[in-house]
Amino acid sequence: MRELLLATKNRGKLLELQKLLGGASEVRLLTALDFPNIQEPEETGTTFEENAQLKALYYAEHTGLACVADDSGLVVDALGGRPGVLSARYAPTDAERIAKLLEEMRDVPDSHRSARFVCAAAFAVPHPTPQVVALERGELEGWIARDPRGTNGFGFDPVFFVAELGCHLAEVPAEVKNTISHRARAFAKLRPHLEKWVKEPL
Repeated sequence: MRELLLATKNRGKLLELQKLLGGASEVRLLTALDFPNIQEPEETGTTFEENAQLKALYYAEHTGLACVADDSGLVVDALGGRPGVLSARYAPTDAERIAKLLEEMRDVPDSHRSARFVCAAAFAVPHPTPQVVALERGELEGWIARDPRGTNGFGFDPVFFVAELGCHLAEVPAEVKNTISHRARAFAKLRPHLEKWVKEPL
């Protein structure tokens, strides 16, 4: 049986990848939680792609396992792309991140509040030397609302209005979000690369 590491401690991402693989019985999925002695790498990249590749290569090298890693965040056009790769570090908590974003966007007219969630996902293999064999990107377009709505999701979801859904992202159930999210779209693009890897001889 092949083992595949998902470079995260987020069990929600693990469930997403499990669904993506369709419960493939020939793959055993692990996460960074299974390797508590390995410190998380510092995310020094300036793009989502750089950080995803950095994490995938780091864990492939330190565990000897094939690895999927992703980096994601919110890109707001009126803020010159911020918070971008610093989304998780924009403020200490989700509530503070939302409050800070709404304050920065207070005087931005509705016609200029476009934004998108972006996810870059990398697939790396450890042999003969760690290398990234696939790098994909997923995006979910929307705009920043003036007030938060909804209790589902996390992060900036309550203030992210999705035109194709006609509501805030935090107003939809997880099963709907997980079919259209930026991460779901990036992971779906990775699927052919993972399927090819599974079929390769050990």
